[in-house]
Amino acid sequence: MSNSTVDAWHKLVDEWDMSGLDDLLADDAVFHSPVVHTPQRGKQLVKLYLNAAAMTLYDSNFTYVREVVGESDAFLEFTAELQGIHINAVDIIHWNADGKIDDFKVMIRPLKAVNLLHGMMKQMLGQMGPGASATNA
Repeated sequence: MSNSTVDAWHKLVDEWDMSGLDDLLADDAVFHSPVVHTPQRGKQLVKLYLNAAAMTLYDSNFTYVREVVGESDAFLEFTAELQGIHINAVDIIHWNADGKIDDFKVMIRPLKAVNLLHGMMKQMLGQMGPGASATNA
């Protein structure tokens, strides 16, 4: 099933160009990290986390391998490999009536992958500046 929101997300990922996030994210978007216990709220924070994730996963053989798409939700399973560790994860995306992503949740396995990505994301967020406190990663 094709969906314009999912298609737009795939285009950003396929091109590794997150500049289109402003058009794709709702102002009240929420990001649920696999390692941060509190949701990250607001378009700017969600953009920050998704940009950091893209920069971390770039050149990792990232591939979406399965997807389930409904009227306002998508489950996109992906694989990647970093530092010899195989990553298996799911992006769970919800969009509002305007087609803007308002909720983005990432779930990752195995534990080695979670720990590796936690460290890499913490470092990437730290490099991205003051609004990206490494303590949030």
